[in-house]
Amino acid sequence: MTPIQPPSLETKRLLLRPMRADDVDALLPIFSDPRVMASFGGVLFDRAQMAWWVQRNLEHQRRYGYGLFSVILKDSGLLIGDCGLERMEVLGRVETELGYDFRSDYWGLGLATEAASAVRDFAFDTLKLDRLICLIRQGNEASRRVAERIGMRLSDEMVRDGRVYWVYALSREA
Repeated sequence: MTPIQPPSLETKRLLLRPMRADDVDALLPIFSDPRVMASFGGVLFDRAQMAWWVQRNLEHQRRYGYGLFSVILKDSGLLIGDCGLERMEVLGRVETELGYDFRSDYWGLGLATEAASAVRDFAFDTLKLDRLICLIRQGNEASRRVAERIGMRLSDEMVRDGRVYWVYALSREA
């Protein structure tokens, strides 16, 4: 049975629609920005890496029925980031991570919090997931604030690829 395509989500300023293969070129400026990629070890994506990353996300979406949304400003139609869900193993447990990446010229406007709140609500209200986590590279205070604003709390720390990450978590009951 093929999972159902996730719906689009809307907030006051944003449209979150399921990521598509033709989003590669719009996402590349985000993943080739040193300010954004500092949280991922500083490796900048080229177009081939971006295409692989989008395909990996599309496969996840097909497999689980959810994944990353492309985040688009309603007033201009500009794709400014991604925000969504990824199933993964963390500290020996299968978890669903809520992640977000935004163009650095749109940081500090509350857009990541707005998008993450919509995805959190979708995960709990529509998908009926029991728990969400955010993996945040230690020292990334902006991402930490987004996680805290949507109700997550620090639950653990872990090391992945030689980097320390904070594990923020939120359960549906909370």
